[in-house]
Amino acid sequence: MSTTPLYHVYEYNDVDREFWAEHLEDWLPRRLVDTHVHCVDPAAEIETVTEEQKRKYWVMETYTSIDVRDTERIARILYPGRDVCYLGFPFAHLGWDTLANNDYVRREGLKRNWPSLAVIDPRWVPEQVEHALKQPGCVGVKPYYSMIRYNRFLTAGFQEAGIFDFLPHGHLEVLDQHAAWVTLHVPKADRLGHADNIREIKEIRRRYPNVKLVIAHLGRCYTKPHAEEGILPLSDDDGLYWDCGAVLNPDTYRIALTHLGPERVMWGTDNPIFCMRGRRQWHGRTYVNRTNYAFFFNKEREAPEIEAAYTLYTYEELKTIKDVFIELGLSDAQKELFFHGTANRLFTGVLKRKGESWPLTPYAKG
Repeated sequence: MSTTPLYHVYEYNDVDREFWAEHLEDWLPRRLVDTHVHCVDPAAEIETVTEEQKRKYWVMETYTSIDVRDTERIARILYPGRDVCYLGFPFAHLGWDTLANNDYVRREGLKRNWPSLAVIDPRWVPEQVEHALKQPGCVGVKPYYSMIRYNRFLTAGFQEAGIFDFLPHGHLEVLDQHAAWVTLHVPKADRLGHADNIREIKEIRRRYPNVKLVIAHLGRCYTKPHAEEGILPLSDDDGLYWDCGAVLNPDTYRIALTHLGPERVMWGTDNPIFCMRGRRQWHGRTYVNRTNYAFFFNKEREAPEIEAAYTLYTYEELKTIKDVFIELGLSDAQKELFFHGTANRLFTGVLKRKGESWPLTPYAKG
């Protein structure tokens, strides 16, 4: 089998090439904007990820440091013949140099005509947020609850925080003044549907209407019950946007595309995480990530012949989106909005306000 190294322990092989040719080549638009991509400057990743951390938090064993150059190389492999743009931002971790990572992703993004988000620290004074927003190519911010206080395991102790604990009002006032983009990864074990999240998102929309608020991962609604509890109560707000990074569940897409529409949902992958091979399965309010690599979390393996047929999670996500689009009878124009049109419009608005144009150059071709 012909293989091409991708990243970390992942490779691109004949299964993926055949999957692309059969399911995606003739359906995906020629222009793609991935609105949820992480990359870092390895020199700014000060704290080394340990085996203990990997055992405690599964995400930490599915990736290693990935810079912008590798991110671009992978895009050319995954999306042949496509013009690809990424909205990039660093991983949010107080063990790393946040300012250096923000600057690196922004500068390298500018070279490729990729906009960027700055990871922000809730302890910053508002002027620090404003400084980040004024940098060329920066369209907004990525707050995250792991930035509240240092913790070796990123999320432990802070997942139950309120949104305003890591996205304070002083920051939101600045973001509203600049009509900036905010990609919000919601907290709580109950995900978006937790009453505090619904209330606080509605408060943000009421008090800071100029903010381009984008709910990451469709509110972490990876199962149908979570989607019903989280997406439906916010579905009547036409000014609230969403990315679908890391979502694989067709039920979630049916709910999102029916009640929000492809005009408000934007494509995202959460890469490099979705370079993983495998598939996801759902059991009520829980899910299992199947993969063919012997990660610590991967305790429930499938038969070798099933694992041999795995493709990349990125391709599984795209195939699910395609299937639901076709099932719902959505148009080619709606597909264009979902995969690049809405993101382009939002980028244009933010950058025009800053005196910058979009796009500066054609997207890099895959």
